[in-house]
Amino acid sequence: MADLKASLSIDGKVITDLPILKGTAGNDVIDIRTLGSVGYFTYDPGFLATASCESAITYIDGDKGVLQHRGYPIDSLAKQADYLEVCYILLNGEAPTKAQYEDFTNTITNHTMVHEKLVHFFHGFLPNAHPMAMLCGVVGALSSFYHSDLDIHAPDQRMRSAHRLIAKMPTIAAMAYKYSIGQPFVYPRNDLTYAENFLHMLFSVPAEEYVVSPTVARAMDRIFTLHADHEQNASTSTVRLAGSSGANPYACIAAGVASLWGPAHGGANEACLTMLEEIGSLDRVDEFVAKAKDKADPFRLMGFGHRVYKNFDPRATVMRETCHEVLTELGIQDPLLDVAMALEKVALEDPYFIEKKLYPNVDFYSGIILKAIGIPTNMFTVIFAMSRTVGWIAHWDEMLGQAGQKIGRPRQKYTGEIDRKFIPLSER
Repeated sequence: MADLKASLSIDGKVITDLPILKGTAGNDVIDIRTLGSVGYFTYDPGFLATASCESAITYIDGDKGVLQHRGYPIDSLAKQADYLEVCYILLNGEAPTKAQYEDFTNTITNHTMVHEKLVHFFHGFLPNAHPMAMLCGVVGALSSFYHSDLDIHAPDQRMRSAHRLIAKMPTIAAMAYKYSIGQPFVYPRNDLTYAENFLHMLFSVPAEEYVVSPTVARAMDRIFTLHADHEQNASTSTVRLAGSSGANPYACIAAGVASLWGPAHGGANEACLTMLEEIGSLDRVDEFVAKAKDKADPFRLMGFGHRVYKNFDPRATVMRETCHEVLTELGIQDPLLDVAMALEKVALEDPYFIEKKLYPNVDFYSGIILKAIGIPTNMFTVIFAMSRTVGWIAHWDEMLGQAGQKIGRPRQKYTGEIDRKFIPLSER
């Protein structure tokens, strides 16, 4: 509802009035859709001050450290719900009843297998292919298996696609890992939870059964939950933009995977591990902390602070607790994990880090957990993509269910040549 108007004035002359729209929380937005009719567009590289859509899925207040899914605080969801319950909430808008939860869980569990023909897709990749390359290609290829169920204007078909993607992503992710290390694929098991099943497909081998630790499974489930959605980030915006063209859901999610693969987006926890490897040992921690404090030094501590959260990352509190639970149970002696814990202590106690609000974020802790579990760094972003699939598909479904949607078509500020005379090649 437009309660106020903003006036655009040029040289003191009012060109047009623009409605100011209010949401249920967060900043008001100025509706600039009529600017083109008076000969102007806005210029906002990176969309730092532009609301590209209307959404009721996720709310973030970075200054206050708030992250809510459908109004439910992230710490409550991470501690009191499991990932599939969060998936239901993101897709449907409300927490499920017990009967709804059981029905949803059964639906996902019974869609975890992939068509046997899909196995052959993996054998077309080189053995050293990055798992994200395989994930991107195979997810896009899923559309070739569901020709009769791709009507994006049918809500029931959209929801079936959502269920398939949530169910099959762990299977495809685990297959990418197994292929990369030369081990046989492991089929999903319907008697395991979502997180347990993923761990089983990753680490089980025909010669020896893998016993899933409840602590590790709970940690993995929380990693899924804490990465499920994060409002209009680059990959979610990519999925929405692809979806605005009418592309099928599998192509849209593959586009999201490709966007997430960029190191500026989905590679933060991998970057944390790279940093720990650079530091190497406990006796070098003080040296690198000093480098981080030196403005003239380009070195930065990865996994500390956050672009969105200017106070603290609400996900990190839960992840920190989970991280220490995993390290205690596994009892792993790893110099890099010792370095990580020493850096955490500095960040939580050093006045410089406290003043700058450079607290450890969710990527710092999730990277440590994944390493402790035994997952290689090239799989970190794959797990991120698997977790974020529900957020992507929820935004895609929401967008298609809204009236008046148009294909995304950003404007530009043109800075190239104009009206040049072309000389034929024979005359040059």
